[in-house]
Amino acid sequence: MSFRKYLVLAGVSLFSAVGDTLLARGMKETGSISLQHLSSIFLVVLHPGIALGIFFLFAFFACYLTALSWADLTYVLPATSLSYVLVALVARFWLHENVSLSRWLGVVLISLGVGFVTQGPALTHKPRTAASHPSAESVATEVQR
Repeated sequence: MSFRKYLVLAGVSLFSAVGDTLLARGMKETGSISLQHLSSIFLVVLHPGIALGIFFLFAFFACYLTALSWADLTYVLPATSLSYVLVALVARFWLHENVSLSRWLGVVLISLGVGFVTQGPALTHKPRTAASHPSAESVATEVQR
């Protein structure tokens, strides 16, 4: 796998963790909202932390789509689970949340699972058949018709 692909996967994990953290911090500052008052949901987006969190989640989504364009979901999703590790660390040390022992054990299990996934191929190779991949000539013939 190329350095650029590793950067995309790192971007997915980092942007997800930063975006979620900014959303959590922004919501703690703004307080409760209710689905019964849709205007409060739209107004909360104007909070700088929440707006920045949404920006980072858009960056996450762009990296996620990019990763899915060259790798299987069963590779990308576990590889991006490193964001859970980052979120636990940020929640503990920046948001000052109490992270229980069972949550830390979950973070360790996630890390081990990511290690297992990275040992396999990023893409499942399937044999090509003429029916699933038409040749350029057959496509040109269809276009002319």
